[in-house]
Amino acid sequence: MKVRSRHWAARALTVFLASAIAAPVLVTPAAAQRAPQSRLPVVRDAEIEALVKDYATPILKAAGLSPNRVEIVLVNDLNFNAFVAGRRIFINTGTILESETPNETIGVIAHEVGHLAGGHQERLRDQIARAQTIAVVASLLGAGVAAAGAAAGSGAVAGLGGGLLSSGGGIAQRGLFAYQRTEETTADRSALTYLQKTGQSPNGLLQSFEGLQRKNMLSGVSPNQYLSSHPAPQDRIGFLQTAAHESPFFDKVDSPALQLRHDLARAKIAAYNGGAQQVRRTFGRDLHSLPALYGDAIATHLAGSPAMALSKVDALIKQDPNNPWFLEFRGEVLLVAGRSEEAAAAFTKASKLDPTRSGLIQSSIGQAIVTGGKSDRMRDAIGQIERGLEADPGNSTAYQYLARAYGAIGEVGSAELATAEGYWEAGNVRQAKIFAARAQQKFRPGTPQWRKAQDIITTRVQRK
Repeated sequence: MKVRSRHWAARALTVFLASAIAAPVLVTPAAAQRAPQSRLPVVRDAEIEALVKDYATPILKAAGLSPNRVEIVLVNDLNFNAFVAGRRIFINTGTILESETPNETIGVIAHEVGHLAGGHQERLRDQIARAQTIAVVASLLGAGVAAAGAAAGSGAVAGLGGGLLSSGGGIAQRGLFAYQRTEETTADRSALTYLQKTGQSPNGLLQSFEGLQRKNMLSGVSPNQYLSSHPAPQDRIGFLQTAAHESPFFDKVDSPALQLRHDLARAKIAAYNGGAQQVRRTFGRDLHSLPALYGDAIATHLAGSPAMALSKVDALIKQDPNNPWFLEFRGEVLLVAGRSEEAAAAFTKASKLDPTRSGLIQSSIGQAIVTGGKSDRMRDAIGQIERGLEADPGNSTAYQYLARAYGAIGEVGSAELATAEGYWEAGNVRQAKIFAARAQQKFRPGTPQWRKAQDIITTRVQRK
């Protein structure tokens, strides 16, 4: 997780959710409707993405969904939240940070998969359209009654029309909320089914909701249950308490290895969002644990002490020499310290040890070489970045370094095409088309590069 360096700042992507309707577990109805039309601070991190994918894969399979067709997206937000949109599951980093066990995060993912597998988004769109129709009809009816009352000189009739005008939206809203409450309950039941199929405890899901109730954060809850988009917390938790305890896996705990991975991810999130102080708050019970030391090393790096950070990360690597994420972080520290060739070597070793073959780390090798500025190394940098982009074509920052590498060897057309692709992946369609048009002029018609540029130029993006 690189807030101030590549993954969490330069690499941080902003995704525009154009036409999806979110089906959230822990956000209010208003926020749920705003989310698809706003920009979310999406963050890229190979370590946490690998962890969450491991959490989600068995759940998706249990739901009959292909893990390769569902994207897990990390949102850089410390609020406990998750929602689905399109074929994506969005998870706030705060959800992982606040989950003391992997099972808690897995429970939330299982709930969101319930929304996805149940097709709740599609039906929610229909319900929203129906609610809008009800509101419009009620408004038109109210306007008609009000006009008739005014023509007849009847204040009572006109007042009735005003009442209809004001209540039409309320009727639609209550109907929509009632629908959402049903879907939330269905998603809870589906989550329990998936956890049962995968032999995992439902206790984490229960603990998540109980914790949110204690913090008075359970979304959509109001004093009037009829106006709530979610079931009342006592009803929801009451159901989960009964159903969860019936599972033969209720007392099953996460393996020590998975717990360690989870805590290392929490340490990274804590360090990048609150520095050493947040790390201490998160791991105050054991500041000498590997996760706490990891978080401390990251916080030291972010505080601008590369030499001390390097010493701390080397101590971590000594404890666990085959941890690819420690080596990736070492590359980050070396890169900031201006030791680009050593950084590239660290990234190379991390990539070899990475079981996920993350395109982010692969691209980091080339990006470090580009930063070094040696012209005779640019061909190697191009190869490394392009291999990374094959595995992860959405890495917009990698395209920026690819453009720099092509520019350094005088291939201007390729540099402009890489710039166009980077803008495209970052959501800046206008600049993408401008650079694609410039690049296309430098390639012969029909060549692969010319066709790539043509795709960007001619693709229409629908915005809603």
